[in-house]
Amino acid sequence: MDNGFTKLELENGLLVLLKEIHTAPITSLWLWYRVGSRNEIPGITGISHWTEHMQFKGTERFPAEVLDKAVAREGGYRNAMTFLDWTTYFETLPANKIDLALDLEADRMINSTFDPEEVELERTVIISERQGSENEPMFLLTEEVQAAAFRVHSYHHEVIGDQVDLETIQRDDLYQHYRKYYVPGNAILTLAGDFSTDEMLERIQDYYGVLPRSENPMAKICPEPKQGGERIVNVEGPGETTFVQVVYHAPAANDPDFFPYLVADSLLTGPSSLNIFGGGISNKTSRLYQALVDKELAVSLHGGLTATVDPFLHTIMATVHPESTAELVVQAIDEEVKHLQDSAPSQDEVDRAVKQARALFAYSSESITNQAFWMGYSEIFDSYEWFLNYLDRLAEVTPDQIQHIAQKYMRKNNRVRGIYYPVDGAEVSE
Repeated sequence: MDNGFTKLELENGLLVLLKEIHTAPITSLWLWYRVGSRNEIPGITGISHWTEHMQFKGTERFPAEVLDKAVAREGGYRNAMTFLDWTTYFETLPANKIDLALDLEADRMINSTFDPEEVELERTVIISERQGSENEPMFLLTEEVQAAAFRVHSYHHEVIGDQVDLETIQRDDLYQHYRKYYVPGNAILTLAGDFSTDEMLERIQDYYGVLPRSENPMAKICPEPKQGGERIVNVEGPGETTFVQVVYHAPAANDPDFFPYLVADSLLTGPSSLNIFGGGISNKTSRLYQALVDKELAVSLHGGLTATVDPFLHTIMATVHPESTAELVVQAIDEEVKHLQDSAPSQDEVDRAVKQARALFAYSSESITNQAFWMGYSEIFDSYEWFLNYLDRLAEVTPDQIQHIAQKYMRKNNRVRGIYYPVDGAEVSE
């Protein structure tokens, strides 16, 4: 045990992290798998997200109708998510009911049925989800911008997958994906809450230690080549609003530049939470908010950096004011970026940006569910120490480092500039 948590690996390769928190009689369990859209190629895009859905269709011991009611009946809640680098499932329950989560997650790691009829029913659901997203200008623009940013790396594809693949993926494709990636050696089990570590380890050994060790899947990921010039994407679609999205290729989460970039993002667009449950705080003091929203070039402005295994993107998104133009918004963004490249920010401004980022981090870390989340999430791209050192790393960022980030990454030949233009009479997906 170190820093209040325990970390160990079972003989079958399952990584386990435990953290005792005795502030409430609650325990949260998260089971992470190192598989997401990063592990997909054309022909099977969206398969990780679809596999996640199928995991709710049940096993022989926990049929779907039982699975749906069991956690709620015990006063808990549960969910699952698929992203670029990972898929995760969680249950938060009264501490004395956590064996239910231990049992059902161990069971569906190896015993999910993937009934062919259920596969076809879920195909309809996921295609409908995809088509619903296509009615959203932000989705249409983001998909095209992301695809332009990554020509080689599998971050090219949206997590939900391409329509053509969703129409052709078969039951056996899904089951093989499940059997390849849903194995102990490719998984991280995290629990935080009201329990005794020694007793919990015994229970984990009973449920998970008996699962067979399998060959860990090898990820064959092609690194994205250096971009040779600015890429420009124009998207037309339904609606009445123009959007601008500017993305810069950004470092992976374990890169030394990541934390200075976090502060640079906080300074430019306001702090953004890396935690999916993190919420947000006002970004009205950020440079781009003042340059765009306060001057009525845009009606809203936000940005963000994502913690990923491989280098991903720093995103700046603006909703263009009805009396303004996308070109004026891009010009204002360029001016603020150049200002940061030419002159290091003041220490006071950096201190404010760090303070805001720290506050948002605190909001996203306080609950028992969030504590269990962070243990697994940080292990996906680095280690739990990354989370534990987060605040110290932010505090070390200097004005010169932020200027260096702007000079190194926020270059036109390292970005994709996307604009969504509303077109009267454009067709909406049915």
